[in-house]
Amino acid sequence: MKRTIQVLTGPTAVGKTEWALRWAEGAGAEIVSCDSLLFYRGMDIGTAKPTDGELARAPHHLIDVCGVTERMDVTRYVALARRAVEDIFDRGRAVLVTGGSGFYLKSFFGPVADEVRVPAAVRDEVAQLSLEDAGARLRALNVEGLGALDVANPRRVRRALERCLASGRTLAELAAEFARQRGPFVDFTVVLARLDRPVENLNERIVSRVAGMLRAGLLDEVRRLRMEGLEQNPSAARAIGYREVIALLEGELTADALEAEIAKNTRALVKKQRTWFRTQLPPHRVLRADTLRDERELFG
Repeated sequence: MKRTIQVLTGPTAVGKTEWALRWAEGAGAEIVSCDSLLFYRGMDIGTAKPTDGELARAPHHLIDVCGVTERMDVTRYVALARRAVEDIFDRGRAVLVTGGSGFYLKSFFGPVADEVRVPAAVRDEVAQLSLEDAGARLRALNVEGLGALDVANPRRVRRALERCLASGRTLAELAAEFARQRGPFVDFTVVLARLDRPVENLNERIVSRVAGMLRAGLLDEVRRLRMEGLEQNPSAARAIGYREVIALLEGELTADALEAEIAKNTRALVKKQRTWFRTQLPPHRVLRADTLRDERELFG
């Protein structure tokens, strides 16, 4: 009989932390984070990382596992998550995965990374190309077309070219190979629930959350992290809350505009998250966090 992993997701500021803690306490579960920013030590205020008090309510995994200059990718995440899940089950505890980072979340439902390894020399070569030149080389290697690739996205075009050059295969061949892969958690039953709120309610929570982060010392956190090398890690430095404060510190944004800019960008992120959840995740329960009364309702 397959072991069951419960997964709780939802957009930023919807209230995942509190409902995850309630469910974990009631079920005797341990929580495995699926948030792409909670990995980093020191990124606390701007990520709404669980407080010490919240962390004490249930054991947590994959929080503060690397320094701010280290890179985390889905391959490393899967290895760490798989190890954590196995360890929790071996101790007779239930597993609750929670977070809203789509690419990492998707790893619980199917394959997310192929086995192509791109040598540093290939990556460096492609990095020197303009988007136009990279696109031209990619088309030359894929005479049957580029499928649904977003050819206006420089990162995706360069990544596709790297993989074709490194593997010697076309995008269609790589896609066919990927479709035959087994997901990293295929030997588990995975049950998914998603929290949401009415737009007006969630927007109010975003405004309150941003104001609270600034009162708690987000500016000082970013100043400290910059001294530790934050900008060596573009994924971390571009995170909402951090990128706006960096813009302020660089004189590109005024103090009066900071709070509104973070809130605006958070609302835009939530809109993208909702679309992604609807289109990229398997069928699942959607619950109103503002009317939910009992954590046992989360997974039926």
